[in-house]
Amino acid sequence: MSESERIDAFVRERYRAYETLTSCPPPREVEAWFDDLAGVLFPEHATRRHADADAFAAFVADLETRLAHLVERCPRGTSDFAQRVATAFFADLGELHAALELDVDAALRGDPAAQNRDEVVRTYPGVRAVVAHRVAHALWRRKVPLMARMIAEYAHRHTGIDIHPAARIGARFFVDHGTGVVIGATAVVGDDVKLYQGVTLGGLSVRKEDADLKRHPTLGDRVVVYAGATVLGGDTEVGHDSVIGGNVWLTRSVPPHTKLTYKASLREEPTNDPDVVEIG
Repeated sequence: MSESERIDAFVRERYRAYETLTSCPPPREVEAWFDDLAGVLFPEHATRRHADADAFAAFVADLETRLAHLVERCPRGTSDFAQRVATAFFADLGELHAALELDVDAALRGDPAAQNRDEVVRTYPGVRAVVAHRVAHALWRRKVPLMARMIAEYAHRHTGIDIHPAARIGARFFVDHGTGVVIGATAVVGDDVKLYQGVTLGGLSVRKEDADLKRHPTLGDRVVVYAGATVLGGDTEVGHDSVIGGNVWLTRSVPPHTKLTYKASLREEPTNDPDVVEIG
């Protein structure tokens, strides 16, 4: 076979792949819809201005229509299903916004370096990632998983924070700095939780046959997990009001009010704090 024949065969094979492609909107369309929605939720992220309240209302209505069209093009999407998803999603948009305002407030209160709300909304990658997660999670619950994953990956690409849209995350969630944070699909995170950079809430097993099991940990309310810590396993529960120190590797449950640290190799004497559990 000549070089031109090999190229022609390859092009024809690729065309057959296009012909058999599963129906689904391309990621760029989903990302554009999310960006416009983020601009509705937070005007600081809007890329356009509206002449008056009626024009703004028309824009929101168009977002609902666009969502229905996107969902209809997803696998197993039908016109009736897509319209139900879009109607239900926008009916709950006020509650979604209220939850995100609590997340913004948690970031503002939780970071001593934060100067004001405007800075937090415009610049904090953790806030951007949480906005994407709460939108993606709402779509995941409404049985639109592929679109939810596109939004989650879009946030991951721009923030370095990887949150599976199935993860259940409570109120007033704050990811500080954020780069390298990973939260798995079956993780459960309570209210008022703070994570720092490099934290992993992961699974002990990567076997495909365990896909339907709870594989990722549960964090109780008001838990703080410091940089580089790894918490693994579906049976692992971190009790409320606990602190997991930096670089800790945790695969067992700990009770409420636990302070768990990785013992520094340069410290000759153990800590005398009775509330601190040292490992390593």
